[in-house]
Amino acid sequence: MKAIGYQTATKTLNANSFTVIELPTPTAQGHDLLVEIKAISVNPVDTKIRANVSPDEGHKIIGWDAVGIVKAVGDKVSLFNVGDRVYYAGDLTRAGSNAELQLVDERIVGKAPASLNDAETAALPLTSITAWELLFDRLQVSRSKDAKPESLLVIGAAGGVGSILVQLARQLTNLTVVGTASRADSVKWLNELGAEHILDHSKGLDAQRTEHSLGEFDYVISLTHTDQHLDEIVRVIKPQGKLALIDDPASFDILKLKRKSISLHWEFMYTRSMFQTKDMIAQHELLTELALLVDNGTIKTTLGQHLGKICVENLMKAHAILESHQSRGKLVLEGF
Repeated sequence: MKAIGYQTATKTLNANSFTVIELPTPTAQGHDLLVEIKAISVNPVDTKIRANVSPDEGHKIIGWDAVGIVKAVGDKVSLFNVGDRVYYAGDLTRAGSNAELQLVDERIVGKAPASLNDAETAALPLTSITAWELLFDRLQVSRSKDAKPESLLVIGAAGGVGSILVQLARQLTNLTVVGTASRADSVKWLNELGAEHILDHSKGLDAQRTEHSLGEFDYVISLTHTDQHLDEIVRVIKPQGKLALIDDPASFDILKLKRKSISLHWEFMYTRSMFQTKDMIAQHELLTELALLVDNGTIKTTLGQHLGKICVENLMKAHAILESHQSRGKLVLEGF
């Protein structure tokens, strides 16, 4: 099979960042599905791994979002059959989706939404799992529309995770959803996704909260530059509020949370697959429910740009866009 990988981590994109390689076809065993990749999306985690992690030997294949067709199944597989169209975000400890074929554990896979094409579907898995786990596993937000009204601030809401998080929060909870964005096109995007108020994270958030006649927030989810926003987060969150984050702050002074008794929650969507947790199948279950929400029109794809076929040139382009921090929605590649 053909795959796109690299031999050495490259901090800066260059001619050695990606190369086409030929590998033997993998064999499905146990809970594994062998999936023929139809489309992928590229995420910030791809750029971080490429920049910092060299393979132990040979090539490293990255990519953690895919839609494809099941070509073979392991002897313990019970959830899928050959021919099923599936979508998933994969496992950080295994070869990624930048390949014609990939092995993936059925317990982190869902049947793809019937109403979306491959490119639209590939935009969803990683960010949807992250957003879902943030809201319902980490912060334990109620999914009842009759729950006590509460409020959520999402910092960096126009990116990949934020784009699905805003939708899930608006459609499945009784939260007032406030997002942050600093560019006009991002503000327009968040309005389309259903954010009820939009603040500019390049300015003081607490002052803007007052201008919008908003109270302190029950929940804050910080998706980017958490260390830079921490002081403002502490100002805008309620006493005994909950803060969740997904990024990698260079520094983080947790003592700033003490006075308000703010609880801190980390989300890393690879934890379940990396540690083979007892509830690993929860990702299969949420992707299955998400497909139903998409097919009934409750949730829409967050595809931002379709960059063409899966090749070295277009992967380079996707990584460059992500590293510019100017992306909106998801970057998708389709077909070899």
